[in-house]
Amino acid sequence: MLRRAIGPARGQSLVEFGLILPIFVLVLVGLFDVGRAVYTYNTLNNAAREAGRLAIVDQFEDHVVDEAMQAASGVGVVRNEISVAYELPAGGPCPFVGDTQIVKCVAVVTVPYTYSAATPIISNIIGELTLEGASRFPVSILCDAATCPYGS
Repeated sequence: MLRRAIGPARGQSLVEFGLILPIFVLVLVGLFDVGRAVYTYNTLNNAAREAGRLAIVDQFEDHVVDEAMQAASGVGVVRNEISVAYELPAGGPCPFVGDTQIVKCVAVVTVPYTYSAATPIISNIIGELTLEGASRFPVSILCDAATCPYGS
């Protein structure tokens, strides 16, 4: 009759578990980092879209940047990095800013963010990623200081 040795088998399982556990935890935390990156990217795009929708009816840059900051409040966007520009549809700067002909232009809002993974190992592998939300909308009306009901 053969007898099984119970002690060494338990030790072997413990060693195998100890070898696999760090890899499993790294993959699990990596999934959380991917989820954070997707959340950040979606938040940046939403902030750019909301700010762009305001920029087509309110050409005051401070109002547009405030809207982007409010929409991206959960991410930690730097205010000075948000870009608001008015361009011609074919490209190039809009010469009609402050004129009623601004409706021939497109409002372009860009909200950048430098993302770094929370996991040190993954952060060392991929480094910092520059994520960017952008929107382009045709301008609807000229909003001057006397008649502008929009913004904050």
